[in-house]
Amino acid sequence: MEKLTFYALSAPEKLDRIGAYLSERLSRDVARHRYGYVCIAMEALDQLLMACHCQSINLFVESFLKMVRKLLEADKPNLQILGTNSVCTHCCMVNIKENIHGVVRKTVNDELQANIWDPQHMDKIVPSLLFNLQSGEGTESRSPSPLQASEKERESPAELTERCFRELLGRSAYGNIKNAVTPVLMHLDNHSLWEGKTFAVRCFKIIMYSIQSQHSHLVIQQLLGHLDANSKSSATVRAGIVEVLLESAAIAASGSVGPTVLEVFNTLLRHLRLSVDYELTGSYDRINIGTKIIKEHEERQLQEAVIRTIGSFANTLPTYQRSEVMLFIMGKVPIPGMHPTLPSTGSGTDLILIDRHDNLPKFSTISIISDISVLKLKVDKCSRQDNLFMKKHAQHLYRHIYLCSKEQSSMQPHFEKLYSLLALISMELANEEVVVDLIRVALALQDLALSSEEMLPVYNRCAIHALSSAYLNLISQLTTVPAFCQHVHEVIEMRQKESPYLLPEDVFIENPKIPKTLEKLEGELLFQQAKITEVLGGSGYNTERLATPYVPQFTDEDRLSKRKSVGETISLQVEVESRNSPEKEERTPAEEITFETLKNTIVDSVGVEEQEKERRRQVVEKFQKAPFEEIAAHCGARATMLQSKLNQIFEITIRPPPSPSGTITSSYGQTQSRSVPVYEMKFPDLCVY
Repeated sequence: MEKLTFYALSAPEKLDRIGAYLSERLSRDVARHRYGYVCIAMEALDQLLMACHCQSINLFVESFLKMVRKLLEADKPNLQILGTNSVCTHCCMVNIKENIHGVVRKTVNDELQANIWDPQHMDKIVPSLLFNLQSGEGTESRSPSPLQASEKERESPAELTERCFRELLGRSAYGNIKNAVTPVLMHLDNHSLWEGKTFAVRCFKIIMYSIQSQHSHLVIQQLLGHLDANSKSSATVRAGIVEVLLESAAIAASGSVGPTVLEVFNTLLRHLRLSVDYELTGSYDRINIGTKIIKEHEERQLQEAVIRTIGSFANTLPTYQRSEVMLFIMGKVPIPGMHPTLPSTGSGTDLILIDRHDNLPKFSTISIISDISVLKLKVDKCSRQDNLFMKKHAQHLYRHIYLCSKEQSSMQPHFEKLYSLLALISMELANEEVVVDLIRVALALQDLALSSEEMLPVYNRCAIHALSSAYLNLISQLTTVPAFCQHVHEVIEMRQKESPYLLPEDVFIENPKIPKTLEKLEGELLFQQAKITEVLGGSGYNTERLATPYVPQFTDEDRLSKRKSVGETISLQVEVESRNSPEKEERTPAEEITFETLKNTIVDSVGVEEQEKERRRQVVEKFQKAPFEEIAAHCGARATMLQSKLNQIFEITIRPPPSPSGTITSSYGQTQSRSVPVYEMKFPDLCVY
């Protein structure tokens, strides 16, 4: 053995031939039942592996794996134990000089030895590791990492196997994940380990904690594909796979579901529907009913597991994506008798989407709270995703609140919902710009209640005043601006003395205490926009925006609808002109305006704003740093260009006056045109607006 080791170290290029020879001898000795020589061959191979420092041991490792496979396939328990010990003890010993994990580390450390990840090798390595891991299932890993294990546990075969398995997975690249995970799935299938769940969950916990986090979605996609492949297996098998999916989703980092988010939910919903079908029909096969016995309680457990898994996946998504997933689920799950629109009143569950801190129950009723600290509200800083969401959808929300308040059919539950929505936006989605806009909306509601143009009942006017006062009381305390709070408090106190029917305590009760007619309100009974702008401007808020009254803006849908109607009108005019024009054939067709064109225009608006900001910054910088002569020359050139454009406009807009003969004849017999300003011309009534 010493001579063989010295020869292998002196001529490492001979290792491949040595391994091939030992593998051939072992196969022959096993077939001839010469078990003593089998042990000698394995011991020689183990010692060569421990002593070898060469990086090019690829074929040598392949010979070793063939020998281990031959031993594991033998019908003698002693030979199986010999092969197992060779993999998990001799090759995973940590007392090698390089302090490595035997075959695995020796192979994966060398960039040239890529074929260890080939399926034919993974199909041998991984099941062997899982077999030894299963034998020590009682000593389950107590943490994501085995570093906290005791010294005795580290020396056990199961612990060495787990460390070797983690080492293998930790070094797997993006393209090798599938080859490493597929043998795990096959092993769990072949040994019916899905039904017990415990070992399957443990295996995939090791996988999810060991691989690189950016590869987590590959494992989840393989599990989803395996669930599809087992769509007609028993409910316990499918439930085991779903349970593993649930645990894997909890471990995976946020957003690791991968690029096909909706496909994940589509797969889970499809299996939920299949389970319901199996439960109703009593068979996995609709043609041959009764081929397999369906246990209803097992299908119910599977359905509950699928629902929990859907929730776990949704929990890893950003908030704005959860609403899209919810709509997708609602479109997939058939609910008999479900109306497509939300009910007019309800428990408020339609606001779970933005209530991330369970503040909603504290605003179930509208009231004036002198000190909101008693509510123990949970308020966090607005995230970047929330800022983007409000930038896109804020005007739609404000318009919804404003227009719903104008509805004559609105009753107490509607106003309570609007108050809850305003409160939640203020705490969950509010930045400085949103706070300013919400205050403008509240003041616009006050103006709406005062307007004589809106034919609103007295109750609605009082309710709008009460809603506005309750919300301004809340937002003033959230902004913590003392002068703002003082102004709101003074108005509320005045209303309590002279007009209590403008406050929620007298309006939102079973028998509202409101007058038959509402007199004109003014002065100290109203919240003053100028006063609020002044006090908030001193605290750094945008005074220009605060001083601008809120006017409902069109949503994107309204703009698209308006553009469509205008486009149809223009198209009709162009069509009429083209029919009457003799040059019809020479005209080139106009560019077609499609939905994609409009969509790109809206999306590009953000980029245009950024370009405009950059242009302004460059202009300011130029006027700050450029010499005076350059600035003067630039302004002079712009003035010359402006004068040239004005001259062109005057030349186009000025026309000769009408005359009886149509022209004016000079004394020289030539026709002349006398210029008349456009504002002196007389146009037909049809053209005058």
